[in-house]
Amino acid sequence: MLFIDEIKYDGELSEDYYATNIPAVKYLDSVRSLKFSKNVTFFVGENGTGKSTLLEAIAVAFGFNAEGGTRNFTFSTRKSHSELCDHISIVMRQTPKDGFFLRAESLYNVATNIEEMDKSPGFLPPLINSYGGVSLHDQSHGESFLAIVHNRFGGNGLYILDEPEAALSPMRLLTLMVEIDNLVKDNSQFIIATHSPILMAFPDAEIFEFSESGIKSTDYKDTEHYRVSKSFLDNPNRYFKYLFDDNEDV
Repeated sequence: MLFIDEIKYDGELSEDYYATNIPAVKYLDSVRSLKFSKNVTFFVGENGTGKSTLLEAIAVAFGFNAEGGTRNFTFSTRKSHSELCDHISIVMRQTPKDGFFLRAESLYNVATNIEEMDKSPGFLPPLINSYGGVSLHDQSHGESFLAIVHNRFGGNGLYILDEPEAALSPMRLLTLMVEIDNLVKDNSQFIIATHSPILMAFPDAEIFEFSESGIKSTDYKDTEHYRVSKSFLDNPNRYFKYLFDDNEDV
């Protein structure tokens, strides 16, 4: 089930603002929209091409807190999100019953906010119960990440994930894929920014590859992430020779 059908960009971001020079924004400035067709969509590409910037803008435009959480999270550790969200409009097919914006880089802030809300007078039942009942700070980064997905993601929802591989080992990425599959079967939509060739292999997903030339839908094996990873794993010594031979005397 798709909740977000399309995003539209109004093209009115200030020319002096840094995000106007990001390849993804330049592309949107020319086409003005990006359409979704699958329950799982990946944003992939090199650092600096704008995948996380666009992902964040979509999340904030939808109503999620910029640092992560549900639409009910209002905390702010430091305002650093792009103004792009103010120029994005979302075309919805229907409204999800659940949703979460999960960022590996700011998971600590979400965990802290949950504990702070649970200390507030009259806040019952404890919010942490919805996350497995164990403080997210008392778990490893990967364990707390998966605890949120497993316990808090309730299905029939919109889930936006930013670089989950930063928290998860390869085996735990496979666990995440099982969770995603179960939630998709329960009428959910995922939009995920990732560098992981493991995660982006998820069956029947759409992959949008971000580059200096813009955003294009591409097949898994045509992504740079897949090609570089496979080539390296097939013959790492070839890469070492290329990378290190000129530095032998350094």
